[in-house]
Amino acid sequence: MEPTPLEPLPEDWERALCVVAHPDDLEFGAAAAIARWTGQGKHIVYCMVTSGEAGIDGIAPEECRPLREAEQIESARLVGVDEVEFLGFTDGIVEYGVPLRAAIAQVVRRHRPEIVITGNFRDTFGGRNLNQADHIAVGRAVLDAVRDAGNRWIFHDQLVDGLEPWGGVQAVWAANSPGAEHGVDTTDTFDAGVASLAAHAAYIEGLGWEGWDPEEFLEGFARPTGQRLGVAKAAPFEVFPMGWGD
Repeated sequence: MEPTPLEPLPEDWERALCVVAHPDDLEFGAAAAIARWTGQGKHIVYCMVTSGEAGIDGIAPEECRPLREAEQIESARLVGVDEVEFLGFTDGIVEYGVPLRAAIAQVVRRHRPEIVITGNFRDTFGGRNLNQADHIAVGRAVLDAVRDAGNRWIFHDQLVDGLEPWGGVQAVWAANSPGAEHGVDTTDTFDAGVASLAAHAAYIEGLGWEGWDPEEFLEGFARPTGQRLGVAKAAPFEVFPMGWGD
């Protein structure tokens, strides 16, 4: 059976906020799309819920935290993103709940994006391998926090020093979701996405994947996705509209 064609994502927006659980989450597929958008002059901010400090078995969290933050900042720079925030939640045990929603809502209110991008938060990536718990918690919280951010009476203690509610998010886009029905042409920015992933050198080394190649890995996803979009390479996204009746 032929794979379902993808629809191109709209690009008539100027500001986006990316909220994911860990450094490296965006680089496993979405970074090439972000490079495309920053190349169009769009302003994009990264927000990491954790610092990925539990991600390298051979390095203790207190030593790993600044290393992974530095790699993420450099990785973002390579795709045109110069603002990266870390919320400081504990890696590996992020829980969906009010504190997480509040923290993300505050970031949304400060940056006032039109689009919010997160990672796949479905139970799997389309097969039997289970998704990681932090990814699921953060993605669910992003959906709710975006709506919270527009309600003056939710987390109203945040509304000080000129901070106001923000209900201007048009949609949340979840990268690499098995439910993706949209895609982004990354043919011209694929190499930037590879460089962005390769910048997580300590993390990749810590995974212990002998002979693993970032370009080969990303190409294995980008080419089949590109076929569904009618281009050479692409990144898939599931769209969650934030309006009523969509």
